[in-house]
Amino acid sequence: MIGVDIGTTSTKSVLFRKDGSMVARHGIEYPLFSPTPLTAEQDPEEIFQAVIQTVKKVIQKSDVSSDDILFVSFSSAMHSLIAVNEQGKPLTNCITWADNRSAQWAEKIKDEWNGHEIYLRTGTPIHPMSPLSKLTWLRHEKNDLFASAHKFISIKEYIFYKLFNEYVIDYSIASATGLFNLKELNWDEEALHVAGVTPDRLSNPVPTTYKIEGLDQDFAVEMGLNPSTPFIVGASDGVLSNLGVNAIDPGVVAVTIGTSGAIRTVTDKPVTDPKGRIFCYALTEDKWVIGGPVNNGGMIFRWIRDQLGASEVEAAKRLGMDPYDLLTEIASRVKPGADGLLFHPYLAGERAPLWDANARGSFFGLGLHHKKEHLIRAVLEGVIFNLYTVLLALEELIGEPTQIQATGGFARSELWRQMMADIFNQKLSVPESFESSCLGAVILGLYGLGEIDSLDVVKEMVGTTNHHTPNPENVEIYKELAPIFVRVSRVLKDEYRSITAFQKSHV
Repeated sequence: MIGVDIGTTSTKSVLFRKDGSMVARHGIEYPLFSPTPLTAEQDPEEIFQAVIQTVKKVIQKSDVSSDDILFVSFSSAMHSLIAVNEQGKPLTNCITWADNRSAQWAEKIKDEWNGHEIYLRTGTPIHPMSPLSKLTWLRHEKNDLFASAHKFISIKEYIFYKLFNEYVIDYSIASATGLFNLKELNWDEEALHVAGVTPDRLSNPVPTTYKIEGLDQDFAVEMGLNPSTPFIVGASDGVLSNLGVNAIDPGVVAVTIGTSGAIRTVTDKPVTDPKGRIFCYALTEDKWVIGGPVNNGGMIFRWIRDQLGASEVEAAKRLGMDPYDLLTEIASRVKPGADGLLFHPYLAGERAPLWDANARGSFFGLGLHHKKEHLIRAVLEGVIFNLYTVLLALEELIGEPTQIQATGGFARSELWRQMMADIFNQKLSVPESFESSCLGAVILGLYGLGEIDSLDVVKEMVGTTNHHTPNPENVEIYKELAPIFVRVSRVLKDEYRSITAFQKSHV
């Protein structure tokens, strides 16, 4: 079985055996084009070629026959938008979730065009990331382009159209557009009206287990597949990551920190938040993933390394160490709470729980007694505190979690893992699941083809590598600091807007 994950920075294909063990993997990276601070685009053809080549490479690496490939199933990043003409050729680059050019239109939808009610039905917070906001921006500011487009699609839809000459969008990717009614499992009339599109300019929504056959002969040959190989449309990377780390039971929460981060749990029906803090996306028709994405994860650690860690980077080279390991070792010499220093990690604005593109980072409580190691520890704690505030929003809706499954690059750091257990005051496990979105995609494929009766088979495929229990002394310290962390970010809301306006006009 092949699982393909179309990510923001790379596409990965992984070949799995039926028991979930990995045979081969291959990834190809591609650039993000940011000619202005608000722009974040990619070349759709480059991503399409990455899909073709990664599938081809895993088949070559594993030396399996094309007859032995049961299916190919897909995971994909959310919120992308491409305008295409009648021949399916792109009129725009792929506009990614990180593109902020529609920010003022997102505000307008939120404040003037019934945005909150649209969110409650569609499950996607009103934000520049969403195709709803992007379409509204294109309609009003790029009207000629908007009018000439035949369809507006995501990167996964573009790839499936090229492979099968059919426009389909799975319920999962659709549920992340801000245009899809979660209860009706179809396009939302009011959201389409705001965006200025009719259903015929969008793809046909299908279940995440939808099977499509009739692969283009030339692409089949190029990938090394039989043209009869079934493809499963699959779902979004976030919901499939939950599946791939065995976080699909009630009360089990998955926390991922990569470049950015997310916290998610599964419910049996759509749930949205009266305060608008969380998303709700489809996994299957009876499993829904709710949670919140944060912009600021591991990239904040990279920022502190680059700005304050030059000497540690040099020392790590001499010692043959990873510089991040040396920085966490330095941070571990400081007591939990960094002697009263808090860091708000909003260097790239913030999605959950603030949903404020104007949010900016800050150190709070800085005193003469603080040294570099305090700043490093505060930065690591700040990323976890921010995720904790998203967890608090989730707890209001589903109650206290029973287990935390932690994944992503941060999970390699024992200090960071223990910090999360202490700040969350929860037992924490690290699943032994590599490429969790790809694994989730193939489990969904097995389910879609009737090879398994339940998604629960994931329990047999995923082990654990580390466990952490909260340290009661640390828990008490963090309990004192968490409310201060939350209040500071709320108090600064107007100042975030003012300083951002200054930065836009002077920087």
